[in-house]
Amino acid sequence: MKFIDEVKITLASGRGGQGCVSYRRESLMPRGGPDGGDGGKGGDVIIRTSRHINSLVDLRQNKKYSAQSGQMGSGRQKSGQNGEDLVLIVPEGTIIRNMDGEIIVDMTGIKEHVMLKGGRGGKGNEFFKSSVNQAPDYAQPGEDGEEIDVKLELKLIADVGIIGFPNAGKSTLISRISAAKPKIADYPFTTLTPNLGVVKAGDYSSFVVADIPGLVKGAHSGVGLGIQFLKHIERTRLFIHLVDASGLSGRDPMQDFEDINNELKMYDQTNKDKEGFFPLSTRPQFVVLNKVDTLSEDQLVKLKNNFKKITDKEPMAISAVTGKNIKELVTELSRMILQTEEEVK
Repeated sequence: MKFIDEVKITLASGRGGQGCVSYRRESLMPRGGPDGGDGGKGGDVIIRTSRHINSLVDLRQNKKYSAQSGQMGSGRQKSGQNGEDLVLIVPEGTIIRNMDGEIIVDMTGIKEHVMLKGGRGGKGNEFFKSSVNQAPDYAQPGEDGEEIDVKLELKLIADVGIIGFPNAGKSTLISRISAAKPKIADYPFTTLTPNLGVVKAGDYSSFVVADIPGLVKGAHSGVGLGIQFLKHIERTRLFIHLVDASGLSGRDPMQDFEDINNELKMYDQTNKDKEGFFPLSTRPQFVVLNKVDTLSEDQLVKLKNNFKKITDKEPMAISAVTGKNIKELVTELSRMILQTEEEVK
């Protein structure tokens, strides 16, 4: 399935029902008087989040979603039935913007939000009865509902984002540390959609990892899979920067590392003025050298020292294929996530 992360739709709440003009007509009741009931209220448009869905693909079925209008009032002071609310279910973390790009509501941590109120039902003629007007012959029309064009945007919510060049081993790693089963093959852009995995870090501890599709030089301007996937890492607390240490791809591991970080900086520069944007390049990065089973001990020591010179921290060496240091990686990630939580507090 193609991952849908952005949908443009029109939302409309229901119109209020019209009030009724009616008079009581019964035998032995010569002065029955007005008895027209009120119109029903129009339905609201409600946005509700669910953990059981992870894309906006279902909302591509229609261009417009409308709540039900209220029904007209009737005689004997009977009010019209209220229109049914329209409830749209979206994934957690969905952002709803107007067509100018301004945020209307961010559904992160919000279970339900009333997006549009339905129109009020009109009053029937019984409401207007008075001592000076005992037989009013008019009623109110129902109020119009509201309508708005919106853009829904979904960004993955994960504690850890795995970034790196195509074929760095991201899909293999996430399949090792979680129950996620992404497509794995030996060619670029195997992963065309972000994959989420839940990593168990203890009896009562877990965290979410997002396997982000491969970035390449120029991704911030649309090269390769483009900026659509850079959006998905905006909410991750920290990054695993996975580097192919083998050199079998024909690329230099150090250059790969610098190119990816440059893309993050360029993306930050492009989006720095957007509301609520938090820079990617300043977030904690845990450098992980993958495929070290292909290196000699001397080659690995030299590569580690080179990375330590530019990051001031020694990278972790793993092999996602053989499982080398995978448990140690999960332990360290759990520690780093706990540290970021304490810093937020």
